[in-house]
Amino acid sequence: MMPVVHCPKCGKDHDLNQEVLIAQSNQNVIYRCDSCGYEVKDIQTSKG
Repeated sequence: MMPVVHCPKCGKDHDLNQEVLIAQSNQNVIYRCDSCGYEVKDIQTSKG
């Protein structure tokens, strides 16, 4: 079973996959909601 990501804007749940969370080479992550298009860039990770 895949982990689920909850969109803070529209409230829909999505399976965690490469289209929902995108890892960048600088250790930051981009979140993109497939339902409403909400996007958050430069999410800091524990390594970044």
